[in-house]
Amino acid sequence: MLGNEADALDAVQDGFVKVLTNLGGFEKRSSFKTWLLRVVSNAALDLGRARGRREAIASPAPSLNGDASSLVWDDPTLGLEHADLRRLLDSALATLPEPQRQTFVLHVDAEMSYREVADSLGISIGTVMSRLYYARQKLRAYLTPHMRS
Repeated sequence: MLGNEADALDAVQDGFVKVLTNLGGFEKRSSFKTWLLRVVSNAALDLGRARGRREAIASPAPSLNGDASSLVWDDPTLGLEHADLRRLLDSALATLPEPQRQTFVLHVDAEMSYREVADSLGISIGTVMSRLYYARQKLRAYLTPHMRS
């Protein structure tokens, strides 16, 4: 969501501190996972607003599947292709408006259902569906020129 690994780690740490200090505030209206992800997502949004997104867009870092350099490949060219694809995908994600990127990352990376994303972000399922639809359209438009024939 932040496009920067160091910022993401800071947001997770801030989120977990908030969870631990406000554990009594968990009202069990949703699953603990949904509540936890909402608190951490809000911490990421707060951090992103505080630090500004200019730095994250200028140097996107791996965000969905971790660092490509930690993978082991039999063919070194596959690792390079994967790293190139990761950078391209990160660049594409950086072009999305924050609400669309947040919704997309929660659904795809965190493997949350529409309901879980909606509960986590405090929005309706229809809004989740709309954000995902437009995010996919924008990602497709960004990535299509880079696809091989």
